[in-house]
Amino acid sequence: MSDAAAAPLERIPSMVAAELGLPAGAVSAVADLLDAGNTVPFISRYRKEATGGLDDLQVESIREKLDYRRELEQRRATVLESIDGQGKLTPELKKAIEAADTKTALEDLYLPYRPKRRTRAVIARERGLEPLAERMWDQLETEGDPVAAAAAFVDPEKDVPDAAAALQGARDILAERIAETAELRAMIRDLTRAEGLLTSRAARGKENERSKFQDYYDFSQRVGDLPSHRILAIRRGEKESFLSYRIQPDAERARTLLKHETVGVRPSIWSDQVREATDDAYDRLLSVQIETDIRLELKKQADEEAVAVFARNLRDLLLAPPYGARPVLAIDPGYRTGCKVAVMDATGRLLADTVIYPTQPRRDEEGAIRVLDSLHAAHGPQAVAVGNGTGGRETHAVVRRWIRERELDIPAVLVNESGASVYSASEVARSEMPDKDVTVRGAVSIGRRLQDPLAELVKIDPKAIGVGQYQHDVDQKLLKERLDQVVVSCVNSVGVDANTASASLLGYVAGLGPSLARAIVAHRDASGPFRGRKDLLKVAGLGPKTYEQCAGFLRIKGGHPLDDSAVHPERYDLVEKIASDLGRDAASLVGDAAAVASIRPERYLDEEVGRFTLDDILAELAKPGRDPRREFEAVDFREGVEEMKDLAEGMELSGVVTNVTRFGAFVDVGVHQDGLVHVSQIAHRYIADPADALHVGQNVKVKVMEVDLERKRISLSIKALMPR
Repeated sequence: MSDAAAAPLERIPSMVAAELGLPAGAVSAVADLLDAGNTVPFISRYRKEATGGLDDLQVESIREKLDYRRELEQRRATVLESIDGQGKLTPELKKAIEAADTKTALEDLYLPYRPKRRTRAVIARERGLEPLAERMWDQLETEGDPVAAAAAFVDPEKDVPDAAAALQGARDILAERIAETAELRAMIRDLTRAEGLLTSRAARGKENERSKFQDYYDFSQRVGDLPSHRILAIRRGEKESFLSYRIQPDAERARTLLKHETVGVRPSIWSDQVREATDDAYDRLLSVQIETDIRLELKKQADEEAVAVFARNLRDLLLAPPYGARPVLAIDPGYRTGCKVAVMDATGRLLADTVIYPTQPRRDEEGAIRVLDSLHAAHGPQAVAVGNGTGGRETHAVVRRWIRERELDIPAVLVNESGASVYSASEVARSEMPDKDVTVRGAVSIGRRLQDPLAELVKIDPKAIGVGQYQHDVDQKLLKERLDQVVVSCVNSVGVDANTASASLLGYVAGLGPSLARAIVAHRDASGPFRGRKDLLKVAGLGPKTYEQCAGFLRIKGGHPLDDSAVHPERYDLVEKIASDLGRDAASLVGDAAAVASIRPERYLDEEVGRFTLDDILAELAKPGRDPRREFEAVDFREGVEEMKDLAEGMELSGVVTNVTRFGAFVDVGVHQDGLVHVSQIAHRYIADPADALHVGQNVKVKVMEVDLERKRISLSIKALMPR
């Protein structure tokens, strides 16, 4: 790349800083750290002095913006080289290209110079009509007859049989020029964004067919006011042949604006021809092209918002409170084939499995209770996890009866089993339980989800977990990238036990990835548990740079006193100095909050270690290995309410939030069909975004407002149970 083209690359960090409203120095530091091969979790946790304390979401945003800007510069260089190679790069055009701030603006400028298929304008040029088009465009002639002027270009051998054909060809050239003029494209695009309407109609033959899309059978809304979920719903309706839709501004206003720019103010014999060419440019070319652009723009915007909602819900689900390392009995409910039962020890290892038949058609509740008695006596589970799928509420009711009659002090928890079947049939599940069938693996997954949602859910494709909407309609590459970022963020914020974690969980630790995760598991299987963090360097393929990135997020018990904390090994010497200054060793300082409170941080500040790092170290010393997740709390579903038909308007129920969208939140009240709390029903105050008030996994009290059995819709309200 030339020096001229390379110059903007040096300015990219400052441009990103301005775009995100962040300090330029911090963004430049993040750029340097990323370019040096550092991971986002490592930068946000252990390089706070350089970044000014930016969190992982801010660092990730910087990374994305840097990538976009760098791709833009690469594309700009390609465009300049292409146009220059055609001999058409004027100083004015070069200046405009260098000033283009978005990919759209850049592509608009490049459009006239891109290789073309044989358009009407290309054919007209081949017929020698470009000079006539130039006279027409200049509009300098005030006297004469356009037909007579065009007659000079008649050439039957070039398929221009008469003056009318010559004029038509010249107008075709002008129409394409108008449609490819960047300023005019931008004007119509801005008009469509600001004043355009999206109108949808029922597809032919679907006008009277009931469907989930019928709200859009006769629908219209301004483009700028469309929420993302509505855009995605309409697009899905079109894909499934229930809807058709258009995006257009007022056509007459668009033509008028264009003619204001193309038709000269002085009288000319060519004015009518230019008007006609301008109308054709809009009707045949621009209106279609800009509608396509806006469709894609709205799709991208909707994808971004939908993926952001999905990512936020996934974060809440992954960071849901764990029941903890305690033995659990888990049940994957069913009807005809029975309910699969599995008992796991505190580490999630399968101890026993069997089948019970408390649901229809057998309804053998007494037999099920005898099995539960036997398993409880043998293994002493401290909780029962019941999948919330088919037969879940009936099975849960039997379990609660058993607990009540035996006077046991253990919870019975309905666990969201979305994606459990995906895990059961996966290679991961087969490798963990090769001698068990998919039904047993499903029960084990349900139990492990209760023990530690994060450790179990990372084994499943995030799309299968069920906390998003339209996940199959959005950009799949974008979705995967964002969801993977969320999983990485959650795993590293909680930390991972290097001696017990699965390869699936280890793979998300900063710097590792699937291959090194498998290598860690293989090493500990062959050589026994890691005795300390330094032992990680013995793993094949795990070098000093990877160790630097991952060590602070991996926990190892029994080694150095700080190996089971979030203090990075690079700061062990500092902690030992702090402990020595207090007249004690590091091991006795860890967990002694009173002693930590007596430390004067300013004594240990230097060029490398600032207040951010010291505050993190002291917080970790006071409460080593603290878990950022909330305390576990089971939801208490109402007995006797197991199906939609059991619901009645006015009922007050307990539920758990399963999904938060821009228009409201879905709540599981235990009837196999989530109900919707519309954003207007969350609180008496105005709620702009439901995520400001609710999160996935939150226990709530709701009132049933409406039940539509035919459409399987339940309307719920939270504010109806709140005092005004």
